[in-house]
Amino acid sequence: MAHKIGAIGDKDSILPFRLFDFDTRTTKDKQIIRQQIDEMAKNEYGVIYITEEFAQLVPDTIKRYEQEMVPAIVLIPNHEGTLGIGKSMIQGQVERAVGQNIL
Repeated sequence: MAHKIGAIGDKDSILPFRLFDFDTRTTKDKQIIRQQIDEMAKNEYGVIYITEEFAQLVPDTIKRYEQEMVPAIVLIPNHEGTLGIGKSMIQGQVERAVGQNIL
């Protein structure tokens, strides 16, 4: 079964994802971002890209899906640059999986 891919973030950062026919969402309202992530998870999205800036608004929702295989929530930098949150999250996940920080 093929999974869909979604992207959530500011318009300038997410617009390129439309070229690949990803489902894009650009609202910055915390409650709506939570609803969108939950809706995407319920509708069998395999990957949800979310900008670090938007992920900061809903850390509890991101944390809830951290242990799930699907959807994989991937934090990406916005068009202005990285906040380092995505890299820290990946380092933590690798460390838990391997037992040490190999990155």
